[in-house]
Amino acid sequence: MSREDTLKNLQTALAMELTAAHQYQLHASVLDNWGMDRLAGKMREEMQEELGHSDGFLNRILFLKGKPQLVLAKTPELATSLVHMFEADLADEQEAIKFYTKCAQQAAEAGDIGSRGLFERIVLDE
Repeated sequence: MSREDTLKNLQTALAMELTAAHQYQLHASVLDNWGMDRLAGKMREEMQEELGHSDGFLNRILFLKGKPQLVLAKTPELATSLVHMFEADLADEQEAIKFYTKCAQQAAEAGDIGSRGLFERIVLDE
């Protein structure tokens, strides 16, 4: 795996984390609207965690002399029910776990222990 491949994986991960943060922000606002203040607060905590992850990916891209792009992987989806909200979040988290695990393995094979460690730490949070 080349440095460019690593940067591509890091960029994809950055976009995924920014998307997740915005998704949780939208969920929090929807839950506020539904009068579910405590659950909205939990969604805001999740949003902050995802922003922390995005900072990690952003900083690693800069360290590797890449040019980070602050874009979303997809448009956040407006949930119509709690079930829909949690099913969508679960699917996104499972996708992230699968992708970050693959990226950690590729970084290890390339001898990039810094990127490997970052992907491993974040996959544990997912």
